[in-house]
Amino acid sequence: MRKSERLLQLLVLLRGRRRASTANELANRLQVSERTIYRDIQSLLLSGVDIVGEAGVGYCLQPGSGIPPLMFNEKELEALVLGIRLVKGWADDELCAAASTAQDKIRAVLPPQTQQAHEHKLTKYLVPDYNRQAHVKFSEVIRSSIDSTTILEIEYSDEKNNASTRTIKPLGLMFWGAKWTLVGWCQLRDDYRVFRLDRIADAKLTEKSFNTSPSCSFEHYVQQFGPGISTGFWD
Repeated sequence: MRKSERLLQLLVLLRGRRRASTANELANRLQVSERTIYRDIQSLLLSGVDIVGEAGVGYCLQPGSGIPPLMFNEKELEALVLGIRLVKGWADDELCAAASTAQDKIRAVLPPQTQQAHEHKLTKYLVPDYNRQAHVKFSEVIRSSIDSTTILEIEYSDEKNNASTRTIKPLGLMFWGAKWTLVGWCQLRDDYRVFRLDRIADAKLTEKSFNTSPSCSFEHYVQQFGPGISTGFWD
């Protein structure tokens, strides 16, 4: 890896951490020696990057400090644009609109030749949005309830078409490639339950909030699937 690429990755790591990172942690992530990390930190400081910390304690970017805009390599850009297309094909209207503006922002900073090359490559990917609305019913209400930790009441029909009213603590959404499911703590069953969005007939926010706990959270539910599955954005 060239030094310029390593410095850029080091900046990305520092910007993505809320706490100070030790040289050992950074060295393990970048697969270099601690001595290399110390030299790279010094290089960034000399170039004007506002890093605070010291050896043996850790390093972090000064809050509010700016760093040069990041450029994506070919595969990173391809992954980003494909991800945006997946969102536009399988998410609700609000997220679809956000994906479109994000795509416009990415396109705006790309050189014309890069734009043309990637537009051509991405014609080989197709993400149909057939019946999208049926698969994302009440998604905006559900996301709002998750973000605000607000109790949700839903009218739900199971695979045998048995209808019931459920009061749940909405914890997270999972996408299985064809279906969205809501993971929640069902007060009726006093346990985790998973609800397909296309089987929800109605969803209403209540005025009651809830708290998660180590034994009642989206992370705890996901861990039950086994090692290797993570909800962390920065993992």
